[in-house]
Amino acid sequence: MYKGQQYSQIYFARLHLMRSIIYSLIPNWKSHIPVCTVLELEKDKECIVVGTVYKHMKLKPCILDEYSKDRTTAPLVKHQNFMHPDDYLVLEDESGRVKLGGKVMLPSVYVTGVVVAMHGKETSAGEFLVLDVMEAGLPRQIDQSIKSRGEDKYVIFVSGVSVGSSKSDPLQFQLLVDHITGCLGDEQEQRYAADIVHVVIAGNSVEISQDLSNGQAVSPNNQSRLSEPVKELDIFLTEIAASVSLDIMPGPDDPANFALPQQPLHRCLFPSSSSYSTFRSCSNPHSFEIDKIRFIGTSGQNIEDLEKYSDAKDRLEFMERTLRWRHLAPTTPNTLGCYPYTDRDPFIIESCPHVYFAGNQDFYGTRLFTVITGNIGSEGQQVRVICIPKFCETGLAVVLNLRNLVCHTLNVSMQLNS
Repeated sequence: MYKGQQYSQIYFARLHLMRSIIYSLIPNWKSHIPVCTVLELEKDKECIVVGTVYKHMKLKPCILDEYSKDRTTAPLVKHQNFMHPDDYLVLEDESGRVKLGGKVMLPSVYVTGVVVAMHGKETSAGEFLVLDVMEAGLPRQIDQSIKSRGEDKYVIFVSGVSVGSSKSDPLQFQLLVDHITGCLGDEQEQRYAADIVHVVIAGNSVEISQDLSNGQAVSPNNQSRLSEPVKELDIFLTEIAASVSLDIMPGPDDPANFALPQQPLHRCLFPSSSSYSTFRSCSNPHSFEIDKIRFIGTSGQNIEDLEKYSDAKDRLEFMERTLRWRHLAPTTPNTLGCYPYTDRDPFIIESCPHVYFAGNQDFYGTRLFTVITGNIGSEGQQVRVICIPKFCETGLAVVLNLRNLVCHTLNVSMQLNS
């Protein structure tokens, strides 16, 4: 419940917890360098400072610009990425802030909200020249060495089904459901389907017409249009829940709260599928465990926001950065909406997962992120990172084998030969 709390409190909670973690790693990093606050910096004296990164961005959207577009005839240019060559980084803690210099901390990599430790010294220009940086890294991993299992067990990931949209093909989704439930294919395919133990739907399951979700009262003629996509989705989910356990997460287009963490979709939306004990409506982000394999994932908003305010070769690299920073959504609440917590930050990664996924991505991708043994705080952890593509556009679902954490795509796209 919102009681007038300020967003600064979640930054204080994040800095307090992350700083205690980083302080415990500093003795193994550079024990001979003194640790100080921003206010205690002295010119040309090397020290270590732990604080929160703030990224000053010239092209960052401003609410005043949003207001001004209603007062002018010239439309504003909408950027896909808000980076600019003049962007720079600032480090701040409770005592103050200082501009960062040098080539170690690149503005193209870091975003506002990341907590790091920096080794450097203050220059005559009043900047903090960064000589080295240490990120929090991954926490301890439960059951670090995944034992070889004799039998295959599969987890299916799908996102962006978007039932009710013009891009969604009901037959395509029905084929996926039939494949999961073992109603499609030959005997070999059915044996494969029998090894599916869990299904995760990672956001954007339905699409409600914008003209019906504008906050105004819905006329009786349009009420059926509003509820039809959810009813259709419930039919599909019932078929899945009747044969295998199912988790459904909310996404940005689903009938759920906007701010992270998104609360589970209400069970009354799914009167048929929710009657099964195998059906579970979950939050976003979502974490769970199967056979001592820990999963954590989102519906993709955190990765999409990072792509707007930083640069990387692909979205898998964005996901790997969140693991190194030990934070799922560092841009909250600066550019990504979240609830104003006062005493904790729910997006800090408290336990290292074995599988980390993000839904509603443009392309499928996977990589085994391995922490190099010898890094500060590392134990050689391995995390399977997965980008789940939008199903309505690609016809792809992702299949993960719990035995060895190897994954591949399941293609049920519709192609008609003329």
